[in-house]
Amino acid sequence: MKELKLMKGNEAAAEGAIRAGADGYFGYPITPQSEVMEYLMAEQPEKRTGMVVLQAESELAAINMVYGAASTGKKAMTSSSSPGISLMQEGISYLAGAELPCLILNVVRGGPGLGTIQPSQADYFQSTKGGGHGDYRLIVLAPSSVQEMFDFAFLGFDLAFKYRNPVLMLSDGLIGQMMEKVELREQLPRTTYFDRSWTLTGKPDGQERNIVTSLDLDASRQEVHNQHLQEKYRKCQANEVRYELLNTEDAEYLFVAYGSSARICQKAIQLGREEGIKIGLLRPITLWPYPAKPLAELAPGMKGILSVEQSAGQMVEDVRLSVGCGVHIEHFGRMGGMIPTPEEVLENLKKLLITK
Repeated sequence: MKELKLMKGNEAAAEGAIRAGADGYFGYPITPQSEVMEYLMAEQPEKRTGMVVLQAESELAAINMVYGAASTGKKAMTSSSSPGISLMQEGISYLAGAELPCLILNVVRGGPGLGTIQPSQADYFQSTKGGGHGDYRLIVLAPSSVQEMFDFAFLGFDLAFKYRNPVLMLSDGLIGQMMEKVELREQLPRTTYFDRSWTLTGKPDGQERNIVTSLDLDASRQEVHNQHLQEKYRKCQANEVRYELLNTEDAEYLFVAYGSSARICQKAIQLGREEGIKIGLLRPITLWPYPAKPLAELAPGMKGILSVEQSAGQMVEDVRLSVGCGVHIEHFGRMGGMIPTPEEVLENLKKLLITK
């Protein structure tokens, strides 16, 4: 029998982490993601599964607690919202450099600076281009429903340990706060189903000493390490691209949107088709690795492409890089926490691509 529950997106992500077998959560409150920690504290998962939940004294402390737990091979997670993720950037870069798996949830709010507490998608550059220093990458998942907030906790941990790399779930305040029905998966055991040869275990008898670090003062050795990381990222690009297509079979115009903007575009497609405008949607599920190839394959059949984002225009740069200059590409977005309506999206498709 299916286990169904009405949940907020933030609550679903927290429950997903518990059921995905997380060993520890370390975080700090910030709107609009505070329900993640509140839900975990109320559920007391240490009694259910042995999962540790700790409110750190700051975001900096939280990400370094994740580093410590991850270095021992534990499933570690944190969550925050945009300014908090900014504070974690050095630690995230360290995690990627030391090849430590973990799950990070960013429930994005408007900026720049402290900004507002309203939903936004303006953290795309920070997430996909590297907000910290060095040539590192995060695997970035973009949920567009409360169900995916739950499901991507499982997927995120799987990818993190498969590639020994941090995975970022890039959500926003709309999905984090909205409520939907969620089908809950069964609890996974807290087992070590992955290779633990690299972890810090206290050096039991007969085992070589493991060192987890991203520091090497010899430039030639540091370059070799970077080359190893780049090869890992290439494997990820080859094998982990995820996306969803909607009504693209006969489409003449294409929306490219992720997360909550993709949900808004679905209604805009319905409104447009009622007027005889054949519109489709490509929804990136992985923002990195980006679905550049499928987008490039769709583009030649389109009269125009509209990148719809709750930002001044960030993902549109990857759309243009993927497609090239053979197709008319425009951007439409709202900023500062303003959420576009389906009618606005359709109106701007007409204005920017059809009547221009």
